[in-house]
Amino acid sequence: MTDRAFIDFLHIAEHLKDNTRHSVTSQGRPESVAEHSWRVSLMAMLLEDEIADADFNKIIRMCILHDLGEAITGDIPSFLKTAADSAHEDEVVFQLLDTLSEPQRSKWRALFEEMLALETREAKIYKALDKLEAVIQHNEAPLSSWLPLEYELNQTYGGKEAEADPKLKSLRALAVADTREKIQKGE
Repeated sequence: MTDRAFIDFLHIAEHLKDNTRHSVTSQGRPESVAEHSWRVSLMAMLLEDEIADADFNKIIRMCILHDLGEAITGDIPSFLKTAADSAHEDEVVFQLLDTLSEPQRSKWRALFEEMLALETREAKIYKALDKLEAVIQHNEAPLSSWLPLEYELNQTYGGKEAEADPKLKSLRALAVADTREKIQKGE
C-alpha cells in the first residue's frame, strides 16, 4: 500500500467519527458509528477468555470492520434498513476494500465475506456482540430518547444471534432484564 493510499483510506474511515447512529449516549449525545464499533471491539476483547473455541483476533477484526460501509452510506437504524440498503452498504465495503493492495485486499475481502455468510463461530459471535452493544447502549441512553417501537425491540433484538454461545445468551438475558427495569422505572 502506498503512503497516499493509506492516508486516503483513513480519510474515508474518519467519517465513521462524524456519522451518527440512532442511539444516543448516556448523556443524550448522538453516538457515532466509530464509538459503536469501538465498544463492540472492546466487548470482544473482554470475552476472549470467557468464550472457548473461537479466534478472537478474527472476531475483533470483524468488529472493527463491520460498519466500514457506513463511512459512506451513514447509519440506517435496523428497524428502517431494507435489504436494498444492506446490499448497498455491503457493495460499498467491497469497493473500499478493492482500494487496498494485495495481500491485504484478499484477506479483508475474505473476512468480510465470512462475516456476511454468518456460518462460522467467529462471525456468529461478532454479530451477536454487534446487536448486544446496541441493546446495552439503549439501556444507557435516556428513556426519553427511545421511540415507542424500541420498548419491545430492545427486548427482542439480537435474541437469535445470542444463541451462538451460552455466555452471549446470559449477557443478553441480563441486558433484557436491565431494559425491563429501565422501562418499569420510566428512566
